[in-house]
Amino acid sequence: LFDLSFASASGYEEVEVKNGGTITGKITLKGPVPEPRIFPLVLYPFGPFCKKISDGEGNVRLKEFVVAKDGGLGDAVVALRAVKKGKPFIPIRSNFVAVDCMFHPAEVADDEQFFVSEDGKLHHEHPNVTVLENHEPISMINKDPVIHNIQVFQNEKGNIILNVPLPVSTEPRGGILNFAPGKRVSQMICGMHEFMQSWGFVVDNPYYTKTKKGGAFAIDKIPPGTYQITAWHPHFKIVEKEITVPANGAVSIDFEFDSKEVQRPIYETQKDRRISPATPHDHILKEGDDRIIIE
Repeated sequence: LFDLSFASASGYEEVEVKNGGTITGKITLKGPVPEPRIFPLVLYPFGPFCKKISDGEGNVRLKEFVVAKDGGLGDAVVALRAVKKGKPFIPIRSNFVAVDCMFHPAEVADDEQFFVSEDGKLHHEHPNVTVLENHEPISMINKDPVIHNIQVFQNEKGNIILNVPLPVSTEPRGGILNFAPGKRVSQMICGMHEFMQSWGFVVDNPYYTKTKKGGAFAIDKIPPGTYQITAWHPHFKIVEKEITVPANGAVSIDFEFDSKEVQRPIYETQKDRRISPATPHDHILKEGDDRIIIE
C-alpha cells in the first residue's frame, strides 16, 4: 500500500477570488468518427472471463470517441496553464476499480456505465479519460476473479512511471505518480489485457474540466488576466490558445479536432497483423453468454 498523506508540490496558492471571471465553450470533432480499436481476445489471458465484453465475434471493440450528432466531443480535457493562485485546489487522488476486464474511475456510478441502444443491445460506456495531479497517489481495487496489472506510461517520453500487480483482492493497490516536469499526458494499461486502458491529463491548478457528451465546458472563479488555455483528447496533439478573462465577466472560446489527425499506435498502421481483427474467434468463447460492447 502507499501513503495518502503525500503533499502536493505544485506551489499553487489558494486565495479568495472576489472578481473572478468564467470561460465557456465547446469542443467539436470535425470529420467522421474514428472506428473503434479492435483487440482479438485470443491474444490475451483469461479469455473465458473477458468474453463478457466481447462483441460476439471474439473481439473487444474499444470505442474512444464520444461524439454528439452535432459533432460535440465528450471526454476532452480543458485546462488553464501555470495559474499560480486562485480558488481552492483539492488534491486529485485517482481511485479506480477493475471490473469485467475494464478500468473505471471509482466515482462513476453504475447507472452511468451502460446504456441500451435503439436495437435493444446493452452497451458499455467506458470512462476513458481522467484528470491527474503530479506527485499524488493513484489506487485500484481489482473486483475481477482474475489477475490484472497497472502500468502507467508517461506518453510524451514513452516510459513506465508506475507498474503494480493487481491480484484478486479487496485491498487497493497503487502508488505515487511522479511525472517528469512539464509532461502532461499519461496512459494506464493493464499488463495482462491491452484493451483495459485509461488516459490521463496532468494539471497543476484547479482550473480544469472535462467535457460531457455534448462537448460543452465551463470553468469559473478565474482571477482576471491573460492565460494559456489547452484542450486535449486521446490520440490528438494538445491544442493551446491564449485567452483574456475579464473581471466579473465571461468569455467564450471553442476548440475543434480533426479526425484526419488522429494518431494511432505504430503497430496499428502495419498491414500485416498477428491476427486479423475481422476473423471471428468464438472458439475461445462459450455460447449462451451475455456480451456487451465496450465504449
